[in-house]
Amino acid sequence: MGNMSYCRFENTLADMRDCLYAIEAGLDVEELSDYEISALHDFTHVAKQIADYQGRVDNVIEEFKEING
Repeated sequence: MGNMSYCRFENTLADMRDCLYAIEAGLDVEELSDYEISALHDFTHVAKQIADYQGRVDNVIEEFKEING
């Protein structure tokens, strides 16, 4: 089941941090399946795409602050 729009980023952030901690701790290749290796590869590509949208994200945050004080 996908995340509901009202908590999409909050839930995903927790999962991304969990993935980051696992990478920082040193992934044990023997514990990863073919699917997990593929997902790890795709994960880095998506992270780069998100970083490319940093300006847009900053604009959304600023707009929110202006509207909500």
